[in-house]
Amino acid sequence: MKTAIVAALLALAACGDTAKLSVEDGTGPDPKLPEPVQTLTPTVNVADAKPWAPGEAPVAAEGYSVALFAEGLDHPRWLYRLPNGDILVAETNKPPRPVKGIMGRIEAYIMGKAGAGVASADRITLLRDADGDGSIDSRGAFLTEGLGSPFGMALIGDRFYVGNYADVRVWPYAEGATSLAGPGTKLVDLPNRGTRTGHWTRNLLASPDGARLYVAVGSASNVAEEGMEVEEGRAAIHEIDLATGKSRIFASGLRNPVGMDWNPVTKDLWTAVNERDALGSDLVPDYMTSVKDGGFYGWPYSYYGRNEDARPEPKRPDLVAKAIKPDYALGAHTASLGLAFMADGSGAFVGQHGSWNRKPRSGYKVVFVPFSGGKPAGMPRDILTGFLVGDNAKGRPVGVAFDRTGALLVADDVGSRIWRVTGPGLKNLEPAGEGAIAPE
Repeated sequence: MKTAIVAALLALAACGDTAKLSVEDGTGPDPKLPEPVQTLTPTVNVADAKPWAPGEAPVAAEGYSVALFAEGLDHPRWLYRLPNGDILVAETNKPPRPVKGIMGRIEAYIMGKAGAGVASADRITLLRDADGDGSIDSRGAFLTEGLGSPFGMALIGDRFYVGNYADVRVWPYAEGATSLAGPGTKLVDLPNRGTRTGHWTRNLLASPDGARLYVAVGSASNVAEEGMEVEEGRAAIHEIDLATGKSRIFASGLRNPVGMDWNPVTKDLWTAVNERDALGSDLVPDYMTSVKDGGFYGWPYSYYGRNEDARPEPKRPDLVAKAIKPDYALGAHTASLGLAFMADGSGAFVGQHGSWNRKPRSGYKVVFVPFSGGKPAGMPRDILTGFLVGDNAKGRPVGVAFDRTGALLVADDVGSRIWRVTGPGLKNLEPAGEGAIAPE
């Protein structure tokens, strides 16, 4: 079977294409959008996961420094800072689903090569750096029950919320707690129809007043190949009213929204979104954008505003006509996941997990997008690189968050580590968008 899969992969790779534009061409408020190169399957260009050797580390930009903050973790994907400075880490992976057919086996083989083929640890770990010197003083399991591919976390008053693949759950929390017990209480179910897991991460973000909780739910497929019935409630950001428990779709047409944060200047919700595959190495740019209440952002019928995708059936010209153009492109297939604004509004850090479907590869780094007046202002700056060495991925950045001193923490799921970046602007700043919220 492995021989057959490898042969199929070679055939698929031959069907792919090579980028004609640079990643920079697909970046910014007005990215270049060439004609689609439609292929039966996406381009396959997987970087093999190869662990960091002792003493190895990513490369920090000039003026910045990077140090190892934690290691020996099991696919650390997402980070959350508690009000006392403790860092919570979601050690997680996609939920188990049956592998069906040759395409399912090929997908599993690709994910395995990329380092994503392991079972989910289903654990949230607490890391305590009591004096903020960048060294962990204590470490332990914060939560192990009631978890199923956990990802997003939020503390609101004395209630701690977790976004699992299939639901949002809540636990009582006491200040300074180092662990929580029990399976928690289900707040809401999340969409998970069909046989495909699809985009499985479920990020959480509390409203500034603590009255509402936002949940990012990615699509089940690339462009609704299994029909829109399976996609009901997906490719969307949900809003939960915590007083009533009622949920509604806040914005839709977002193929895979992951990182979310509040713009500290405009107070708008922003998200980082992964776009679709199989339109060529130059399409479609991932992006970050402000999110409008009731807004529709195109998926699956159009991309980057009103550029129609010919594949979904039936056509929906009415939805294409109302699709909102994103604010800022982050390059094709960069897999931009993490998003964290600086408290002073000077910009946002983005963790780019890296492509498996572009020639040449893109992403595999952490970038800083400068902002002015609440809007992106200029091209991204590389802050942390060196994750991709030749054809090997030493690590893959995912979540980004700030510690109590303002230093940037980067979750490296394939590297099983968390990195800590210090440098200009990353000191003595109270980060935006994190910490407990006391509801009014």
